[in-house]
Amino acid sequence: MKIYLDDIRKAPEGWTKVISAEMAIQLLKTGDVEEISLDHDLGENKKTGYDVAKWIEKQVLIKGFISPIILVHSANPVGRQNIEAAIKKIKELREN
Repeated sequence: MKIYLDDIRKAPEGWTKVISAEMAIQLLKTGDVEEISLDHDLGENKKTGYDVAKWIEKQVLIKGFISPIILVHSANPVGRQNIEAAIKKIKELREN
């Protein structure tokens, strides 16, 4: 399964759109997610794509979770940087 986390944009063909971090995490917990593309901003006072990336990072560290391929499509430059930093950490954890 390919997950496209975004509250506004349309998901590309072949991707399943989810609009909240909580929905994305629930799908990640199934172990069926092969790829996930993250937007950072998901609405005012809502969890972000960065929260999802941090959840994946924590699961990899603590439980040996097999991370899906993680992409970023956010237009928020700071949010993008934060997600990319989490992705880098996840890759480092997988290599050790």
